[in-house]
This record gives sequence, structure tokens and C-alpha cells, in this order.
Amino acid sequence: MSIIGIVIGLIAIGLFFWLKKDQQINYKIIKTNMAKTDKSLIALQEEFTQYQIKTERKISDLEKSLIVKTKEHDRKITKITESLPGIIKKIIGHIEFGAPMQR
Repeated sequence: MSIIGIVIGLIAIGLFFWLKKDQQINYKIIKTNMAKTDKSLIALQEEFTQYQIKTERKISDLEKSLIVKTKEHDRKITKITESLPGIIKKIIGHIEFGAPMQR
């Protein structure tokens, strides 16, 4: 009976050391994988930041272009609005006097 107890004790001690060694190996693997994941996430964050900066620049350029186009159209509308009474007088003058329009 004591021999069976000693054998079971040795097996238990062997399993303990084997599991401890296996746990250390798994810990090292997990630690290296976490380090690689951290590096990947940092690289992804930097890339996303660069994307945001580039997008903000494009949006800024588009806003500037939109402002320029809007001012240009406003000037054209103002010019047409200012010349509209003269054009209307010309047309009404031709209609009133029955004279043919000259272009």
C-alpha cells in the first residue's frame, strides 16, 4: 500500500512540475503575442491618425473651393441683377413702339 502511495505522490509531483513548465511556456507565448498585438494597434492608430489629417485637409480645401465658387456666383448674380433693369427697358421700349429688336 505504501508503494502505491509513493508512486501516486511521485506522479502528482511530476504532474505539478509539468503543468508549471507548461504554464510558463504558455505565459511566454501569450506575452509575445500581446506585444505583437500592441505594436500592430499602435501602427493602426498612427495610420488612422494620418488618414484623419489627410481627410481634414481635403475637407478644408473643399470648403475653400466652395467659398470661392459661391462668391463667384454671387458676383455673377449681382452683375445680372444690376444690368436687368436696362435689359427690361430695352425690351419694353421695342414692344411699346412696335420696333423690331436689333441684336
